[in-house]
Amino acid sequence: MKRPIPPIAAPVLSALVLAAGPAAAHHPMGGTTPATLMEGLLSGLGHPVIGPDHLAFLLGLALVAGLAGWGAVRALVFVAGSLAGVVTAWAGLALPGAEALVALSVIGIGAALLARAELPAGAWAALLAAAGLAHGQAFAEAVIGAEATPVLAYLLGLAAVQAAIVLGVAKLAAERPALGRLPRLAGIAAMVVGAAALLA
Repeated sequence: MKRPIPPIAAPVLSALVLAAGPAAAHHPMGGTTPATLMEGLLSGLGHPVIGPDHLAFLLGLALVAGLAGWGAVRALVFVAGSLAGVVTAWAGLALPGAEALVALSVIGIGAALLARAELPAGAWAALLAAAGLAHGQAFAEAVIGAEATPVLAYLLGLAAVQAAIVLGVAKLAAERPALGRLPRLAGIAAMVVGAAALLA
């Protein structure tokens, strides 16, 4: 008897498949630097969703967190790291090779899903903080040269959308632990997205 497809499968796999294709734009404002509080907020809310590598990482992290039964802390370490990455890049402290590190982090989270890797909490926290810093440096491209007010709104939007995606999908995954092949399929999809980003 075949297992029914869990309700979480369709949206997660659909998002990962869509992420594998090229994004129409990597910035919600079409490349224009946000100049107002509202523009900064909308840009922050949209950036993680329209960036295929960022979205793939968030969904992969959410599945890892949900299946492992993490609380919110480790997932929020990534969100905090991404905010630190934005601030440091905006302040002029660029991390060399940030885009490549983002791509490698997506491959890594995919591999973790595929292998159902188990690491100590401290190791996960360190890896997620580093991944967050790299993603944040990439996110910062949208606000380099912006004034402080739109940047603060951008950070608020980034924090809100990332936390909502990761904690929401993690909660769904935790409530439905019998996901069958979904985690492995999602892991493969994330690795494909990461490899495409690395080779782009």
